[in-house]
Amino acid sequence: MADNKTDVKLFVKRILQLVVSVGGFAYIFYKIPLASVVDNWSLGMTPWVLATLVAANLTMIIQANRWKGLSVQGPEIPFKTYYAFTAMGYFFNNLLPTGFGGDAVKSLAFGKKFNQTSQSVSAVFLARIQGLLAMFLCFFAALPFALNKAEIPFIYTVIMTIALLVCTAIVVLCLFSDKVPIPEIVLKKLTFIPKLQKSLSIYRQHKKQVLLSSLDSLWLQFLAVFMTFAYFKAVGQSIDISILVVFTYITTIVSMLPISLNGIGVREGIQVALFTGILGIPAPVVLSAGLLGYFPLVFQAIQGAIVLVASKKQA
Repeated sequence: MADNKTDVKLFVKRILQLVVSVGGFAYIFYKIPLASVVDNWSLGMTPWVLATLVAANLTMIIQANRWKGLSVQGPEIPFKTYYAFTAMGYFFNNLLPTGFGGDAVKSLAFGKKFNQTSQSVSAVFLARIQGLLAMFLCFFAALPFALNKAEIPFIYTVIMTIALLVCTAIVVLCLFSDKVPIPEIVLKKLTFIPKLQKSLSIYRQHKKQVLLSSLDSLWLQFLAVFMTFAYFKAVGQSIDISILVVFTYITTIVSMLPISLNGIGVREGIQVALFTGILGIPAPVVLSAGLLGYFPLVFQAIQGAIVLVASKKQA
């Protein structure tokens, strides 16, 4: 009975998220006709779109390298395997509604195949949090320069500060989780927790790997900003880099809120609110740039689909 109630709640949640995503898109295109968006696209944007695909591939390579570096126990596994499972994660990220679902799928599938589930899950989880901390570092480094050039509502700084504090607390908890007492009633239901705690605490003895993965996380943030820069250059817009950094990460954080399917509909709305509402860039131009972001997502998901088909043929 409890499982049925959980399934119903999850189904209702997904329906509400779908409504928000579809409603968000419908409202945006009601206010901004699709024809005015498409008018900003031309063959001239092709080099910039191709550049985003290259950046998307580099992103996957660095993520696979970061994951491999954090896999400090178990057998030596080839880099191409980490890359394949990273691609698989992107495929499921575009199917599952949280934007994090791919992380769970790839880490569990990898762990099951190589019999190291707890390390696989802990490595992917730690890498994700490191990525967020690197993002906040870039955000707060760029924020003073951006504030000198644009009037950015203070609420956005508050949101990012709260998110930073939460991520910092999670990292500390990850590294020292083995020292946190867990109630027996919880351990009986979640028997994997002690193994996960042990896997996370091991990183205290692997400071070099944690440092190198942090550097990888910074490279990933630079690529994310470059991709946003390329989207706007593709539609003929040049934006100050500090503002671009701040707006890119505000959009990322707001899109992570579990109120829509993978941020669809919300992402586009916040981009228009920032780039049009604050910078005055025409909304059709902003939306045309934002929609280009789906090209690298599809490119990454296709690679994941190829990995899935290949793995089924080998099974």
